[in-house]
Amino acid sequence: MIYEKFSRTARGGILYDASRIVKAGDELFDRDYWSAQRAIEEVSGGRGAIALLRAGDERWVLRHYRRGGWIAKFSRDRYVWSGEARTRSFAEWRLLAELRRRALPVPAPVAARYVRQGFTYRADLITEYLPDVNTLADSITNHALAEDRWRAVGGALAAFHREGVHHADLNAHNILLHLDGVGPRVHVLDFDRGRIRDRGPWEGAVLTRLRRSLEKIRRQRHSVAFAEREWGWLIEGYEAAIRV
Repeated sequence: MIYEKFSRTARGGILYDASRIVKAGDELFDRDYWSAQRAIEEVSGGRGAIALLRAGDERWVLRHYRRGGWIAKFSRDRYVWSGEARTRSFAEWRLLAELRRRALPVPAPVAARYVRQGFTYRADLITEYLPDVNTLADSITNHALAEDRWRAVGGALAAFHREGVHHADLNAHNILLHLDGVGPRVHVLDFDRGRIRDRGPWEGAVLTRLRRSLEKIRRQRHSVAFAEREWGWLIEGYEAAIRV
């Protein structure tokens, strides 16, 4: 169960799960704080700006929101202020909490922060770490993915669509496949700008976007096991589950 709690800070606010965190402060989102405790396991740069943290017996993923595309030339990580509830981090935290409540396969939200400066703000999000997983992109590189796993991906996406969950940037890098051997299990990441909406043609557009992502990976990498057969398995898994 996720217990939402809010903490006001000097320049913004923090939303957090009170079942995991007793008191939330800005240090939660400070890489230097975690480094001083030798609690950062790895950091990846680029747009994601992701750090893997050790918090007691738990492991968390800290992500700093960064812009992509042409607008990043003007502002790397600032967003226009339009209200606390509409900050990217708070919106994603609350969406993840709702998806967990609906038993959908997403990482649990831990904490979210915004730091306001005038008409702009920066944002960060902490979620639980999912061990023993590979992205779909890596899972199809240099070896074939079994039919049941393709069908499981399709079935997982159908579960989201049955609930009206629109993923704004579904691609082969934010679909995770578990490697623990306990059946074909799937999680989906990165719900920035995602939302719950009425069902409609957007569902097909999301699948089309995923297919373009898979085709792009096939062009960019060597030995990628993706063709019409694999896509057909995914769609069959999707169609079987969307009618449930």
